[in-house]
Amino acid sequence: MFGDIMRTGRSGCFDARGSALQRSRQTVLTLPLFLGLFLLAGWIGGCAAPKEHAVFEISSASYPKFTDDMHFDGLEESIRQSLAYLQRVPLDKEFRFGEDSYSAVHLARSMESFLAFIQTGPPDDELSRFIRDNYRVYRSAGNGPEKDVLFTGYYEPLLSARRQPDKTHRVPILGRPDDLVTIDLAAFSEKYTGEKLTGRLTGQTVVPYYERKDIEEQGVLAGNAPVLAWLENPVDLFFLQIQGSGRVLLESGETLNLHYDSSNGRPYRSIGRLLVDEGKIPLPEMSMQRIRSFLAAHPEETRSILNHNPSYVFFRVEKDGPLGFLEVKLTPGRSIALDYRLFPLPALVYIETEKPILDSSDQIIDWETFGRFVLSQDTGGAIRGPARADLFWGSGPYAEVAAGYMQQRGNLFLMVLKPEKAD
Repeated sequence: MFGDIMRTGRSGCFDARGSALQRSRQTVLTLPLFLGLFLLAGWIGGCAAPKEHAVFEISSASYPKFTDDMHFDGLEESIRQSLAYLQRVPLDKEFRFGEDSYSAVHLARSMESFLAFIQTGPPDDELSRFIRDNYRVYRSAGNGPEKDVLFTGYYEPLLSARRQPDKTHRVPILGRPDDLVTIDLAAFSEKYTGEKLTGRLTGQTVVPYYERKDIEEQGVLAGNAPVLAWLENPVDLFFLQIQGSGRVLLESGETLNLHYDSSNGRPYRSIGRLLVDEGKIPLPEMSMQRIRSFLAAHPEETRSILNHNPSYVFFRVEKDGPLGFLEVKLTPGRSIALDYRLFPLPALVYIETEKPILDSSDQIIDWETFGRFVLSQDTGGAIRGPARADLFWGSGPYAEVAAGYMQQRGNLFLMVLKPEKAD
């Protein structure tokens, strides 16, 4: 969950970088005037999708030695989830791989061909030969001459909650407010495809939506947003919002699957970075677990620290989960979040990085290099640029530790069937 010390959840573009609508709390424009100024002045500037290519094709001589540390466990399920998404989109929908583009049909054939092959349980040498003979491989442009990528992780927390508030459970998990509005900018210009603005519409006036402090301290959403459940600890809610999804266990034994629905559109600010900059946590010690321990030891500072991040996430209840950006179920260890503006979602991806090794007390004793096939099925507010990737670890103690501490460098490759092999 960390990469920007530390990143936001599965939220969209404007959560991480702000928008024209967010640049000032005092910004008030009538809707027609706002849209006119926006389009004429190009207010969103830096939030339009970058023009540079995030990936480039490499020669077969540069292909990595393909292996899979999970022995293909869970890979079939993850591929089928991506295939389910591809079946929902137009057959001729194009997906960009650097300078090249491929249709949804071609991506589906790429995954089906790969799935059929791994079902034979091939050894590594046959796996590498199969990919070399049948697939084009693209590498992420990454960061600097090494073209490396920073890998972080996220997981699905399980929290104790109540349907109704009581003496200890006073922290509401909110659904989407009635007055939250989203403006799809693609309707006004194709160059803003995928870009949206979030705010409140009062009459014909658009204003920025309430920030975290307004919502949690002033109760501005009382009666205006459904309460899905009640938590005991505001820190649990904060990290649930960062993860973007999770499960809550109610007193009845019922479990609710909570999934990201929307946000207040405010820019994400890292409390991890705040604590490092203020000298409260040394950078080498930074982790989700270290932040939690600091806040538990300094309850008088908790509220102001959490309010440093004005971004606020609203949830919805799903029958299953967790769901990613593509609205398909994420697979532990197999789903990855990338910048959707730069990378094709979905795509078959190969990663090389490190994972933690834990002792019997769930403490990290070492880091181990591994290679693994994953599917690009998610995105995130702070997952920006070709040098960022966020691996979904699932749920449980190992997943929480891996998500909390993972900040490892590595390589990222995308695979697609050679056109001549698709027939």
